[in-house]
Amino acid sequence: MRLYLVQHGRSHAAAVEPSRALTDEGRREVESLARIALHFEVPLRRIEHSGKLRAQQTAEVLESVLRPRDGVGERAGLGPNDDVAALAAGLGDCDGLMLVGHLPSLERLVGLLVAGDAGRRVLRMQNGGILALDDDDGDWTIRWSLLPHLG
Repeated sequence: MRLYLVQHGRSHAAAVEPSRALTDEGRREVESLARIALHFEVPLRRIEHSGKLRAQQTAEVLESVLRPRDGVGERAGLGPNDDVAALAAGLGDCDGLMLVGHLPSLERLVGLLVAGDAGRRVLRMQNGGILALDDDDGDWTIRWSLLPHLG
C-alpha cells in the first residue's frame, strides 16, 4: 500500500496576505515536482487537503498534473497541529492516497508511521515536497521523496 504526503507549496506570509495563498514560485515548484512524479507512474486514487487555502491550492495544482481517479477533497485532521495518531488510525485503505498538509503535523505523522514515535523527526519536509511511503502490514518505510530544492 502506498501513501503520499505533501507539504503545501510556498505561501505568502500572514502579515502580507492573511489568506496565505500560494506564491507564484510556490505554484511553479508544486507543478514542477508533480511533473517529475509522473515519471514514477504515481497510481493516484485521490488527493485530500486540510481545507486551508494554501493546501487546497497545492492539491488543485497536483490534481491538474497527476489526475487522481477520485479527484480532490478536504479531510479533517490535516491541520498544522492536529492529532497525528487519530489521522494515522483513520487511514484505513490509503493505497494511492495523497495527503496535502502542514508542518509540524506531517513530520510528526511520518515519525509515527515510520519510527513509531510522533516526536521523532525522520526527515525534514519542504514546501511543495512529495514523500512516498509504503506500508507492508503495518511496517511503514520511505519509498522516495521529491524536494523542490536542497538546502
